[in-house]
Amino acid sequence: MWVLLALLSVVLVQFFSRNRSDGMEIGYSTFRDHLANGNILSVTILEKTIVGEFRNGVSTPVPGGRESMETRFKVEIPFEDTELIDELVRRDVTITARPKSSPWYAHLVTWLPLLLIIGLGILIFRQMQGGQKGLFSMGKSQARLTGEREGVKFSEVAGVEEAKRDLQEVVAFLKHPEKFSRFGARIPKGVLLLGPPGTGKTLLARAVSGEAGVPFFTMSGADFMEMFVGVGASRVRDLFKQGKENAPCIIFIDELDAVGRHRGAGLGGGHDEREQTLNQLLVEMDGFEPNSGVVLIAATNRPDVLDPALLRPGRFDRHVTVDRPDVRGREQILEIKAKGKPLAECVNLKTMARLTPGMSGADLENIMNEAALLAAREDHKQITMSDLERARDRIVMGSEHQLVMSEEERRTVAYHESGHALTAALIPEIDSPHSVTIIPRGQALGITYSIPEEDQYLYSEAWCRGQIACLLAGQVAERIGVGDTFNGAGDDIKRATELARHMVCGWGMGEIGPLALGNQDGEVFLGRELTRKRDYSNKTAVKVDEDMRSILDACRQHAETIISKREDALHRMAEALLEHETLDRAQMEQLLAGKTLEPAVKREAASGQDAKNEAGQAEEARTDDEKAPAPTPFKEPPLAAPGV
Repeated sequence: MWVLLALLSVVLVQFFSRNRSDGMEIGYSTFRDHLANGNILSVTILEKTIVGEFRNGVSTPVPGGRESMETRFKVEIPFEDTELIDELVRRDVTITARPKSSPWYAHLVTWLPLLLIIGLGILIFRQMQGGQKGLFSMGKSQARLTGEREGVKFSEVAGVEEAKRDLQEVVAFLKHPEKFSRFGARIPKGVLLLGPPGTGKTLLARAVSGEAGVPFFTMSGADFMEMFVGVGASRVRDLFKQGKENAPCIIFIDELDAVGRHRGAGLGGGHDEREQTLNQLLVEMDGFEPNSGVVLIAATNRPDVLDPALLRPGRFDRHVTVDRPDVRGREQILEIKAKGKPLAECVNLKTMARLTPGMSGADLENIMNEAALLAAREDHKQITMSDLERARDRIVMGSEHQLVMSEEERRTVAYHESGHALTAALIPEIDSPHSVTIIPRGQALGITYSIPEEDQYLYSEAWCRGQIACLLAGQVAERIGVGDTFNGAGDDIKRATELARHMVCGWGMGEIGPLALGNQDGEVFLGRELTRKRDYSNKTAVKVDEDMRSILDACRQHAETIISKREDALHRMAEALLEHETLDRAQMEQLLAGKTLEPAVKREAASGQDAKNEAGQAEEARTDDEKAPAPTPFKEPPLAAPGV
């Protein structure tokens, strides 16, 4: 503002001073007349402008009928007058010559860049002085402090009972430290929460703080890193300083792998900024007093990349695995997430927990939210079981979308999915199909969805071979039904090949025997293989290929045998899919038994009537565990439902 005021003052001074000193303006012929009459006393030549004084004042009229005597004048020289100087000298006129002064705006253009730089510097300086993001506070910790009232309780965390028990000691120490110090016990300095994304690691850390009633400092591992060298280490020091000043408290570092990776792996070697930050973190953890009242909790889903120095006793003493919940845990999570939502009487959360194997707490929360959105979108008074099932299908299989497919393509997809469903229903070692559809969802043109009867952690060789046969059955059914094969089976073949490779190279289920071949460097909880090291000879590689080919051929032959024996059921199921587009378990059982289904028009009318009475007896009968068979559901690890 003061810069603008100064510029305005300069402009006004220049304007008024110019108007005061110029005098009256006269024409060049009038000037020559005054010069000829000897009335010019002195002149100042400014390029093509002459400013001068009269010997005798010249009267000029002014408003009001009066006259004013002017002693100064200004005249523009319209052309180069070579005789003018001689005439002035002859008339004894005092002559002064000087270059014409630049206008005020010319000076402004000269000084404007400098003024802008000064103004910009002042603006940056002021911004750096305020807020945590300023230059002078860049080394300060970016941790956010959560008060006692904002914490959650263990009662609000479900599905991770083992992890909650492991953290009870931390809560007890923060509440009653004298109980442990009396026995000379040392509370763990650090607790490392390990597990897949969305399983509730951050929520558990907040629950520890809420139960103990102590301050909770939370910070992401990425918040330590900055563009300037040394900032990360400074922030680590400041974070632990804040923790000691607010003891007893909890310091929580989320995504520890962002700052705790193996040292020496980067291009910068020991001078890498991340390594300096990690070194400072190790030093600060060593500087903890045994019973200082500060507990460090960190979470990561990539423990395989952490530096071993972080994991040794004395730093992160306790490692707590937070895995996906089992069926009972999923039911508890659904009960917590359903609080505050109007559920219809027909909703059975126990059944819903069985229909969501392998899902994390975040997935279940997303299902409840999607169901609430569906109910609101369709103006339901309450959230029904149908809303929950559709929300699950949307999350697991993707949203429905309309594709303009020819009748031949729809028939191909129908036979493909019928092949999956038929083999899944007739192979006893794998899960029976829960539903099959030819409605495109996500990137698939059709999906056969199976759900396991119960959570499964071990997979037999018979299960693996049955799963491969089910994956390859889609292409087998295409050849039987439409006389050709298509590229839609590409993903099935890829997954079948990968499962056969695991059987041969890792699980000892092939003719080659119990050998672990091709060490795999992958992400433990993220389930992705990054690299595969070849640690076997070319001769062994040939045997591996032959063994995998043998498994795939045998499983394909098994699928062909099953479908050939029940070719009539294959055709009935494909035709039913073309008419109904989606079949549930009861309908598939009818088709396998040789029965025919009601026409699609009648079923749509009946389903419309059921929707009106969804909270009534029809819905209750559908969800009653005794009246309706429990869904037999689908294998999540290591494979998803077959689809085109």
